[in-house]
Amino acid sequence: MTQSPATPLPPPKERRRLREAGSLTQAQVATQVGVSRETVRSWETGRTNPRGRKREAYAKLLTSLGEDTPTEEQLPAEEAEAAVEDTAEIAGLAATVTEPQPTPPPPAPLTPAQAFDALYAFCAPALVRQAYLLTGRRELARESVERAFQVAWQRWPEVAVDRDPAGWVRSVAYEYALSPWHRFRPRYRHPEPPPPDTADRALLTALLKLPPSYRRTLLLYDGVGLGLAETAAETEASTPAAANRLLHAREALAAQLPDLSDPAELHRRMTELASTGRLHAAKPPTVRFVGERRTVFWTRAAIAFTVAIIGATTLTVRTAPTHYEPPVPLGQRVEGVPPRVVQGALSEEEVALRDRLRSGMTSGPERLAPLGR
Repeated sequence: MTQSPATPLPPPKERRRLREAGSLTQAQVATQVGVSRETVRSWETGRTNPRGRKREAYAKLLTSLGEDTPTEEQLPAEEAEAAVEDTAEIAGLAATVTEPQPTPPPPAPLTPAQAFDALYAFCAPALVRQAYLLTGRRELARESVERAFQVAWQRWPEVAVDRDPAGWVRSVAYEYALSPWHRFRPRYRHPEPPPPDTADRALLTALLKLPPSYRRTLLLYDGVGLGLAETAAETEASTPAAANRLLHAREALAAQLPDLSDPAELHRRMTELASTGRLHAAKPPTVRFVGERRTVFWTRAAIAFTVAIIGATTLTVRTAPTHYEPPVPLGQRVEGVPPRVVQGALSEEEVALRDRLRSGMTSGPERLAPLGR
């Protein structure tokens, strides 16, 4: 019997049921098929379907899971009845046991540092690639992810109990990567070298031409594989607004690159583009150390600023006047002062006195003259 080019696959819900029946996670299925975890999630939700060799590998894996975990409907009638009887007998024997069975000790809980390192190892590589698609800069992508995890370590009690710690860190990394203040930094004024491949370069240029909100929505939905409601919640927009951004982003990309009108092909190309560059994040202990050092720095700066304010307030209180000093009043008119008189001509006596004084200034006996020695 020959196999058709398009191998039939079970419905999306059946795919998920088979995976859970085989005790496999989405990451394990992704490793066996050779795709990402987000791709397996999109296959199980029915948004996309595998193609080519990946479809054959995925169908073969589901077939093996279905053979290993038969349902009661697939068993013959006699085997089903025997299974029911065996189950009842085992239940009766278990009811007769009166002594409690020893339970294995629970595993030791992870320390905060171990839990942080596990989250970092799981999320950091993918987040760096996603930030590269958002910014087109490798260094900024690494910096955004490291800064997001530093913030997560500073607020670890809050992140540890969050329903989606990976989504919490991803949101902070996206916000930092798309910050408009990076354009004023000297190191980011000039663009980085583009990808060597022409198709990758065209895709990255088309992505960077989109508005930041459209680019983020497109990456979350078609790149990461989130649902429309989850994408709207992470971008802090309503569901219709997120759908509108997604449609406009797809139309803009299709206008420049017509071969990317298919969402599955767009997802594949974005994954290949993000995997081309050497995007490596720092080690978890380094990120934790830098985050702790930044926290200590800002704590000391806040203490120094508070001490300066207290000192200035104390100096103001000590030097401020303790009583009321009335302002100096405006000048008032003084009564009784004779008016100014203009000087007239000199009389004969005044003229004679003036001449006598002038002639006696140099030879008069009353004047003291310095003696040279």
